Amino acid sequence: MLKQITLFLLVTIASVTLSYAEKASPEVTAVITSKLSAARPDLSFGSVETTLIENLYLVRVNGTQFLYVNKTGDYILDGNMFQARPGMFVPVKDLEAANIRRELMASINIDDTIVFPAVAETKAVVYVFTDVDCGYCRKLHNEVLPDLTLNGVEVRYLAYPRAGLGSSSYRKIASAWCADDKQAALTALKTGQTIEDNVCKDNPVAEQYAMGQKAGVTGTPALVLEDGTLLPGYRPVNELLKILGLSES
Repeated sequence: MLKQITLFLLVTIASVTLSYAEKASPEVTAVITSKLSAARPDLSFGSVETTLIENLYLVRVNGTQFLYVNKTGDYILDGNMFQARPGMFVPVKDLEAANIRRELMASINIDDTIVFPAVAETKAVVYVFTDVDCGYCRKLHNEVLPDLTLNGVEVRYLAYPRAGLGSSSYRKIASAWCADDKQAALTALKTGQTIEDNVCKDNPVAEQYAMGQKAGVTGTPALVLEDGTLLPGYRPVNELLKILGLSES
């Protein structure tokens, strides 16, 4: 029965449009919190929010935890709910974070990124938070990036020196952003070469590093899609193309 319920939730979520979570009405909130508090007075119940499924609500518990509850507060689901998307399941609790990331990406001046455009028609745009001293960042750049651009994906790099803003990694990546030929400088660093140390004033690395932290980036590479979906870590090209809807295999 539990498997059937889970399958029903996945199919239902896949059939609806993403939207911002909203606070439940005061009446619904009062009913749910009253019922839950009577059952578990030892827990602290916070905000009650709508979900993508009608009459199913998300209730914050003890600050960082959550439950899914029906409209009357009589039935409770504990755990993650996922949306079925091409190539992956996305936790529904992350959708609000995706909206925030989407707005962050939309606010970026493209001139502050290092762009590797699609070879022909641009079918998708991917933002990549990168560190030049990260092995998997180099692997993504050298092995995956060429195939992405050939398949219509424009890659926009953002700087995320994992060692921090006072590190040698910062100086390297900032020098790439300050170079006359940013593409060539970044590629040189990602193939283990050295470039001229040139940390210019007003480079965007610190701002992008802070943006990455705000977007939930904890390591590199970290890919952000146009809809705000965060893909942490290295992904092979076939997997990325499938997630982007550019391949069925």
